[in-house]
Amino acid sequence: MAGSVRRGVVVCGVVLLAVSGCGDSGPTAAEAGETLKSHITELMKESHVLDVRVTDPGGRDIPCGEGKAKRTFAATARDSAPQSNPDGLNTFMVGALSSVAPYRIVEDRGNAPIRLANDEYKTIIILASPANGQYLVRGETECLPAS
Repeated sequence: MAGSVRRGVVVCGVVLLAVSGCGDSGPTAAEAGETLKSHITELMKESHVLDVRVTDPGGRDIPCGEGKAKRTFAATARDSAPQSNPDGLNTFMVGALSSVAPYRIVEDRGNAPIRLANDEYKTIIILASPANGQYLVRGETECLPAS
């Protein structure tokens, strides 16, 4: 009798684990949004930029449909060398980002923003320096389960 009770408990435990979603399908929009914010903030620190200003604090779900949402975050800063051109600034930021998290370049057409993605964290970062000596980093999460 004791053996059959134990087996019943084990079977019940396995069923509960399967139903509760042990096989995590990834982050929620809120979780990915916090990671995005952390990555951009750390990128700014790693780059030793000046006068960082958060232009989009994020923190809210932007509906994408089907119960999903995305989050955003953006900041600007300036370089200590005001004559540094936007392409050079973006290239510098790509290098600095590699010490923060593993992002891959998904779009780089020269003289345009560089778009990078991290598949694990479901985040996208866009490096779009608008003028000499000025950094603009913005990001968004993929459309994920709403938080």
